[in-house]
Amino acid sequence: MVKIRPFKGLRPQLELTSRIASKPYDVLNSEEARVEVQKEPLSFLQISKPEVNFDSSISPYADEVYEKGNEIFKKFIQEGYLVRDEEPSMYVYSQVMNGRRQTGLVAGSSIDDYFINVIKKHELTLTAKENDRIRHMKTKMAQPGMVFLTYRNVDEISNMINEVIAESPLVDFVDELNVIHQLWKISDSEVLQKLQDLFATRVEASYIADGHHRSAASAKVGAAIREAKGDYSGEEPFNYFLSCLFPSDQLQIIDYNRVVIDLNGLSVSEIINKIQEHFLLEQQQDLYTPQSLHEFSMYLDGKWYSMKAKPHTFDDNDPIKGLDVTVLSQYLLDPILGIKDQRTDKRIDFVGGIRGLKELSKRVDSGEMAIAFAFYPVTLDQLMSIADNGMIMPPKSTWFEPKLKSGLVINLLEDK
Repeated sequence: MVKIRPFKGLRPQLELTSRIASKPYDVLNSEEARVEVQKEPLSFLQISKPEVNFDSSISPYADEVYEKGNEIFKKFIQEGYLVRDEEPSMYVYSQVMNGRRQTGLVAGSSIDDYFINVIKKHELTLTAKENDRIRHMKTKMAQPGMVFLTYRNVDEISNMINEVIAESPLVDFVDELNVIHQLWKISDSEVLQKLQDLFATRVEASYIADGHHRSAASAKVGAAIREAKGDYSGEEPFNYFLSCLFPSDQLQIIDYNRVVIDLNGLSVSEIINKIQEHFLLEQQQDLYTPQSLHEFSMYLDGKWYSMKAKPHTFDDNDPIKGLDVTVLSQYLLDPILGIKDQRTDKRIDFVGGIRGLKELSKRVDSGEMAIAFAFYPVTLDQLMSIADNGMIMPPKSTWFEPKLKSGLVINLLEDK
């Protein structure tokens, strides 16, 4: 069962929240983040992605980059831009995008739950990215970004959260994407205990929706602090990581698409002939969005195609073989385009569905890429089934939107 706890959140001054809270560090490259910081000098990206404070010649993994991030973090605290709550609390974080609301509980999730797989994973982590987050946390002794978790809905928990959001929020702002962000604080000890009890008795597992590197880094940093201290109670902040837990019935996965830089030495007609061995291909008049599982869209040579996988390419009784990312990899990307490992191959790139299909055609028409593929989104049931079976999804299988703001609530690893 799931163990959560309240913590003394470090939060922006209320009037500065909309200026400080930023996009997550991993949805922007360094140059895009520099532009954001130029527009908003108080953006939390200065802290979560501190290479923005240097020119592009500096490696984001240089010692001075981490030190600069810590320097700005301390400055924000000293100047009163960030203020720590005096009492342990949980927080309710609500987002509304295109009329759809999702509401999660911000709490500390147990690193022990992570180690024993009560917090379930569905992706592999990259060592370099994991080490980057470890260095950020160790330098600042803080977890600046929430891990996006989900769990199977429990009505009693939802009812309690609905009572909280019936009141006026502490924080209420609209971001540049027209997403509404609202935050409430729960500090009543009886309510906090009830929430902890409900998770401990009614929620068998939580699932990482987004934030595999942050959760892995948090768990490893917590374990290292335990080892260094030798004596700990298990309730110190470093035994938990900053998370926002959403009921699965509120979430929506959107597509995570692919673009490939070349045709692996093949002509357009050769590619089409090879694809037709495993897919039913039909040219479309305009942008085409896949309508169901096992259907893709493809953009090639200025034309859009619908592309339906033939029955022999998938097995819906197998959590992995039923995934469209597996089908595309095994029957097209690998054998036809020569993409053997999507995690490391430089010839493939990934485009979140939030950017729309026009982003795919734009990148191909520009000559930057040669071919693009769009997916029908993975379902929450597929994600949970894979995690429950201890399996790993292919890389870049899921994209959740809206993203959780960084710097909205921060967990300090020490009670000082």
